Amino acid sequence: MRRRSALAIGAVLLLSITAVAQERKSEISLQGMGFFTSSSSGNGTDYSATESGGFLGTYRHHLNRWASIEAAYGYTLNTQKYGLGSQPFRIQSGIQQFTGSLVASLPSHAHSRVNPYVLVGGGGLLFDPTGNQVNSFAGAQTQVKAAFVYGLGLNYGIHKGIALRAEYRGLVYANPDFGFSELSTNSVTQTSEPSLGLSFRF
Repeated sequence: MRRRSALAIGAVLLLSITAVAQERKSEISLQGMGFFTSSSSGNGTDYSATESGGFLGTYRHHLNRWASIEAAYGYTLNTQKYGLGSQPFRIQSGIQQFTGSLVASLPSHAHSRVNPYVLVGGGGLLFDPTGNQVNSFAGAQTQVKAAFVYGLGLNYGIHKGIALRAEYRGLVYANPDFGFSELSTNSVTQTSEPSLGLSFRF
């Protein structure tokens, strides 16, 4: 009797471990992205930025079939442009983004290769001047700006555990001024961030 009970318990544990392994709760992705910032103005200063490309990496943990949490890191290099009166100023900077989001899967057929989702979250953008400045003040400072992030995307399964990911993210944040009050606009801007890459679920 005890032997049968032990075998039954062992079988249940083995099936449970197998089921957990088959759930594949972790997912990572690597995507190439575009970085397109809208123009804005305030305090007599016009703000814009050059268009650029970069990369975005994510780690997603699936809580269940419908909800996940995600941490993301991205990098790009572009130039922030300021129009102060008739004098233009340009500050080139590397931009690192650190965000955390809640991801909600949208309804789709159980065996469909297409899995759409939406996401919302927050984080920060770190603007790090390269020293390449035009008509600017000396001593541009590294600056972090809080950001609100939202987006939508889809994974298209191409192999077991591997999917092609297409995604759009919007980042909303206050314009950077690199510590110069003369360049402050006291306004917010939005960056559109389309991306394409691969995701791996395990």
